[in-house]
Amino acid sequence: MRRRDLFCGILLGALVSLSPCVALGQRDAKALRTIGFMTDFDVRDDAVGICKAVMEGVAPGVRIIDITHQVTPYEIAEGARFLAGSAPYFPDDAVFVVVVDPGVGSARKAIIAKSKKGQYFVLPDNGLLTLVQDRDGIVGAREIKNPEWMIGAKMSSTFHGRDIFSPAGAHLARGDDWTTAGPEVDVAKLVRLDIRSATVDAARLRGHVIGTDGPFGNLVLNVPAETFAQLGYGLGDVVPVEIGGKKYELPFVKTFSDVPVGKGLLYIDSRGRLSVGINQRNFAEINAVGAGAEVVIPRRR
Repeated sequence: MRRRDLFCGILLGALVSLSPCVALGQRDAKALRTIGFMTDFDVRDDAVGICKAVMEGVAPGVRIIDITHQVTPYEIAEGARFLAGSAPYFPDDAVFVVVVDPGVGSARKAIIAKSKKGQYFVLPDNGLLTLVQDRDGIVGAREIKNPEWMIGAKMSSTFHGRDIFSPAGAHLARGDDWTTAGPEVDVAKLVRLDIRSATVDAARLRGHVIGTDGPFGNLVLNVPAETFAQLGYGLGDVVPVEIGGKKYELPFVKTFSDVPVGKGLLYIDSRGRLSVGINQRNFAEINAVGAGAEVVIPRRR
């Protein structure tokens, strides 16, 4: 009994002595902010892995969620759309490292911006922030100039994803004071994209295709559901639609299975926008139409 009691006492003492360390580790892990990572790098080479390794080196144990690394190369507007679409599903203190940067190495600024929600955005000042700024508001921005927030002295002129954005994002994730990253930037002077919205007049709606739905080829339109509703169509109606100068007659339905395989449809997508598709087919490929095509829909008669 004495040996057992002695063993239990030693074990209990060890656990007690260990518990502060365990608790500290738990606090440290919990303190790390989640990073959402998005680029146009693709995954065919080592660029994404290198950036993640840099983040891990600055903030060991950080959680990195890949939004996508297949933004169409140089397509800032597409990156802005994906960023705005994904940000609401991240924690309110999340950090976003976004590298769609056709102006890398130029005079464009590398910045950190903070939204009214408390999320941080580490990205080039090239318009990527436009849709987030419109929806969530930006309370402040800093240009990343402090060398301690970068990878070091041997900085490339073409890989700022590795050398600036990744380390800066990791500094934020571990809780470093973002105001030390560099000088303040006037939020009113941040670069903005010229986002065209659909318009409705007495006769028709005019909009355009802003992209396709991944590999499926559905057309995403710049037409919010509430804007389309102004035309007077209801579920089940056949809607005359002109896309890129070509006319279609498409039923307005809830989902793809509401029409036969191979048939076209209009529907409201998961982001609340009017979209065009073909059940189990690729509308964009079949009809040779994509981003930028004009869309015209008359009011319901």
